[in-house]
Amino acid sequence: MTTRSEPAQVVARAQVAAAGEGVRAQSTPTISQKAVTVDGNVKLNYLEAGSGKTIVLVPGWSQTAEQFKFQLEGLAATYRVIAFDMRGHGDSDKPSRGYRIQRLAQDLYEAMATLDLTDVTILGHSMGCSVLWCYIDMYGPARIAKFVFCDQASFLTTNPTWSAQQVADYGPIFTPDSVTSTAAALTGPNGDAVTVGFLQSMVTASMPADQFQWIVDLNLKMPRLAAAQLLYNHCHQDWRDVLARIKSPSLFIGGKASLVPYSCMTWESTQVPGAQLSIFEVAELGSHFMFIENPGKFNSLLSAFVG
Repeated sequence: MTTRSEPAQVVARAQVAAAGEGVRAQSTPTISQKAVTVDGNVKLNYLEAGSGKTIVLVPGWSQTAEQFKFQLEGLAATYRVIAFDMRGHGDSDKPSRGYRIQRLAQDLYEAMATLDLTDVTILGHSMGCSVLWCYIDMYGPARIAKFVFCDQASFLTTNPTWSAQQVADYGPIFTPDSVTSTAAALTGPNGDAVTVGFLQSMVTASMPADQFQWIVDLNLKMPRLAAAQLLYNHCHQDWRDVLARIKSPSLFIGGKASLVPYSCMTWESTQVPGAQLSIFEVAELGSHFMFIENPGKFNSLLSAFVG
């Protein structure tokens, strides 16, 4: 991983590190690892810390609950924070079936019902947003008081008939051909290397090499065949019509250094009545993983929204 960085990013990184040291100096909360069973016999791993109003965190494609460590640590003094590993991801069971957005949304609903989670603020990152949009499509806002949608296009695969404005609004990052070729490459002999290349496009150039390797290692806990099946399904879902049906308080978060065009997060926020919008600047380490690269700002933003 390249370690070059722009001056503004170096300053931001130093500020983030200083803020993090301040949080750690106060106390390190206990993070408990637990499991809940869904779909009959599939165990989902989850991490939990703190008490108070409940925040549920849903990670993206091939990502894990552990990648929300800075939210689990940084928000636990005020809130009960729960982060899930979806099926096939992280330390959850890895069955041979169910790698489609609808099944993940059903898993989430069953897990929340089993744990009797109500009146929660729920955050989806990347594909986690698609899981939430599917959840809303099937169950409405059941058990959820507020939504946070972080850095996800409402339709990932472009349509050649779209205008330039439509492309900016909907935010696709794949073509039909590139979806197929990426999924095939993930299951090939160089699947791990393909994964690394994909992840490199999701972070700023100033991310420390050890932190990037941590992201890679967690990502690769998901078998590449399952990851490819899920990516293919994910990229063929259209959630544009769901946005206008969301009536709950909502916050949309994007980043100007992200591979997901921040223009689509702006458009999505206009589709939900009364929605809030926050866009991280490049100098604020506004990558796809801004919650890892700039957890101080991210946690403050989330805390203000939860109340």
